[in-house]
Amino acid sequence: MKLVVNGEAREFDRVENVAQLVKSLGGDVKFFSVALNGEFVPRGDYEKTKLGEGDDIEIVTPFPGG
Repeated sequence: MKLVVNGEAREFDRVENVAQLVKSLGGDVKFFSVALNGEFVPRGDYEKTKLGEGDDIEIVTPFPGG
């Protein structure tokens, strides 16, 4: 499936939802915020939020400081 992640077109196999995408990128879902097609996805919905061909995903990691 082709997805756009943080502005970069990428190809993924066996990624059906937001949680699987974050894990496939080597992340822990507890430490990321995700927007799907411009809409914030609550962390509790990562497993049930399905991805589709061409979706635009922004993944942000929090960092300390200001």
